[in-house]
Amino acid sequence: MRLFLGIIVGACLTIGAAYIHDNWTPAATTTGSSTTLAHRPMVNWDVVGANWSGLQQRARETWTALSHKISS
Repeated sequence: MRLFLGIIVGACLTIGAAYIHDNWTPAATTTGSSTTLAHRPMVNWDVVGANWSGLQQRARETWTALSHKISS
């Protein structure tokens, strides 16, 4: 049980650290003819959000289909 709890906590810490790092990283700025390079984000959060929404939608559809089969 402790192993599974450790895996879950570790995954949450990793995702949280990546999210914090990406949000606190300054964006690239252009001043005159020079552009300062900034760190690129580690995670494309728009893609993560779209994938998460798709997963939630599929889970809802599967749950609805399963509940209709059970109640019929």
